[in-house]
Amino acid sequence: MVNRAFAGRGLGWIVVLSIGVGVVAELVKSAPQVFADDQAAQSQAEPPHPWQGASFPVEQFSRYTSPFGYRQHPFGGHRFHYGLDFAAPMGSYIRNWWEGKVTHVSDHTTCGTMAMVQSGKWTHIYCHLQGHIVVEKEGGRVLVDRAGGIEIRQGQTVQSGQRIGRVGMTGATTGPHLHWGLKYDGAWIDPALVIKAMVDLQ
Repeated sequence: MVNRAFAGRGLGWIVVLSIGVGVVAELVKSAPQVFADDQAAQSQAEPPHPWQGASFPVEQFSRYTSPFGYRQHPFGGHRFHYGLDFAAPMGSYIRNWWEGKVTHVSDHTTCGTMAMVQSGKWTHIYCHLQGHIVVEKEGGRVLVDRAGGIEIRQGQTVQSGQRIGRVGMTGATTGPHLHWGLKYDGAWIDPALVIKAMVDLQ
């Protein structure tokens, strides 16, 4: 069952963290806005509701396994973890958090097979996806997961809740999970704070 969430339209309060220290720096009124101009008239007619349309990123989610912040890295050393890990069975579908544009796909880093989506000032990053195939196709890079029926092209728009991959074990990982990273205006954000804000405002 997909934990979809968070109806309402307009601006919302988000928590912005200072880079690398994982503490609250300030609250700003700025939920993701991909098509702000197109929605301006409609949003004026509706009461603002933070986090409208946002989607929980993992189907068949079982538990959080590694939080944002400093940790003992499973491959050695004490390192900063720039994201939140969601454990789920191998092959569980991953859903796009918020409507935006795919800005990057890759399959050759410690992040494994990954996709990056830009939603206004927000950047959301999905790591350790199933499969290894990222190919040049019709002039653009495409993440292809044939078994999962997924093709995600750089430059395409993806909707909130759209399936964009499946949980895998590519890159540096010890078990199947999604590593979900978030940035706001270039600054790393603790995804757990965003999840909590969305849940609190349901």
